[in-house]
Amino acid sequence: QGQLVESGGGLVQPGGSLRLSCAASGFTFSSYAMSWYRQAPGKERELVAAISSAGGSTNYADSVKGRFTISRDNAKNTVYLQMNSLKPEDTAVYYCNAVSTVVTGPRRYEYEYWGQGTQVTVSS
Repeated sequence: QGQLVESGGGLVQPGGSLRLSCAASGFTFSSYAMSWYRQAPGKERELVAAISSAGGSTNYADSVKGRFTISRDNAKNTVYLQMNSLKPEDTAVYYCNAVSTVVTGPRRYEYEYWGQGTQVTVSS
């Protein structure tokens, strides 16, 4: 059974930085696109950043472009989110997500895993 474990969250002052990590196990990490989502109190979960299975393609929410960087190390089965110039509005629980789609003839199978989340609080 696949598992994702996030780490690196915490309390940071506005303008500071944090690096989140998500360690994967139990599935073929290099076959999965990876994403970071976040959910603030009273708000819906939103996509923050995503990276393709080989790492050659990334995309970001407009709110974090230029401040956050997603990367992955397939040899370590780990995806990272470097967060710089943090703002109070970045405060949320951050979740790691893994998705793989397999097409076999007429059938399409999607496999997905979620981590348990790590709290990021930006406050002075």
